[in-house]
Amino acid sequence: MGLSVEFLFRIIGAIALAISGGMLGDDLARLLGGQIDIYVVVLSLLGFLTGLVLTPYFTTRPIRRARKSLATMPPERLVAIIVGIFLGLVAAALLSLPLSLLPSPFRQILPLAAAIVFCYMSVIILVSRQNDLQAFINSLRPTGQQGEADISENYILLDTSVIIDGRIADISKTGFIRGILLIPNFVLMELQHIADSPDPLRRNRGRRGLEVLSILQNEAPIPTRITDMDVSEVRDVDSKLVALARHLHCPIMTNDYNLNRVAELQGVTVLNINDLANAVKAVYLPGEELTVKIIQEGRETDQGVGYLEDGTMVVVEDGKQYINQTLTVTVTKVLQTTAGRMIFARLQ
Repeated sequence: MGLSVEFLFRIIGAIALAISGGMLGDDLARLLGGQIDIYVVVLSLLGFLTGLVLTPYFTTRPIRRARKSLATMPPERLVAIIVGIFLGLVAAALLSLPLSLLPSPFRQILPLAAAIVFCYMSVIILVSRQNDLQAFINSLRPTGQQGEADISENYILLDTSVIIDGRIADISKTGFIRGILLIPNFVLMELQHIADSPDPLRRNRGRRGLEVLSILQNEAPIPTRITDMDVSEVRDVDSKLVALARHLHCPIMTNDYNLNRVAELQGVTVLNINDLANAVKAVYLPGEELTVKIIQEGRETDQGVGYLEDGTMVVVEDGKQYINQTLTVTVTKVLQTTAGRMIFARLQ
């Protein structure tokens, strides 16, 4: 609503309350026996000022908030509200006939009260189960249309951590990902919040995430979309992601351990880039040879530590004296840990 419309409503409200105040002043003057002119003028002015100030709070501003809420409301929630109101009115209509047979004033009051109660209860129930309602509506589609919808909506939700990590940009260029990378607006807002952080480390991480998003949108061979879909029932980003993944029946790509566990407990498929990185690392068996540069001391006496190109740690017995040298060593043991793969080796 524009300011001119709000001003018009202010004038209309002020005139209406001024007239009402004048009529009230006339009645009070007759009742109390005072001068009619004083009561009428004072209450008319009071009504005019009250209408001028308060009218927008009962007209244009609630309408503006309602329009904003409807514009940002998820479609499934809006459908649940409309269906809930319809079912509530149907239930109230079925009860209106027996309620109209009651004595006055119950037959005038109870039908309206029943309509309000049934509509409220129906809306609350359907909004709380809106995902189930959406799934039921989707199940009513013909089989062919469902198959086409499933193929066209092959989404992969991206978490903030996996965007900041950056490896998704390289993985997307390999062709192994088949689907549409979907970034909800609440993830983008969290990323922007991190990029605006006063902490330099968090700020740099957030800016790197925004750069990765730009690469995904402009250089990746697979489509990347930003969506306004939201889940208003929950507040934190992780819970929103899990709820949205359940609604879309799609996986979440993340590096967050806690989100990984929560999503798996709720039956949501998780694509963890750390698991992928561990899975594609070269496999070395005891007795095989490899070349590694010793860069630091190990925890134990005389141990030296180096790293392969994929980041795998190699612990070399008696390698401390060869720091900053490249050696050919023999693998003695391979240990898989939660942090990754660790190789133990000895000098030849």
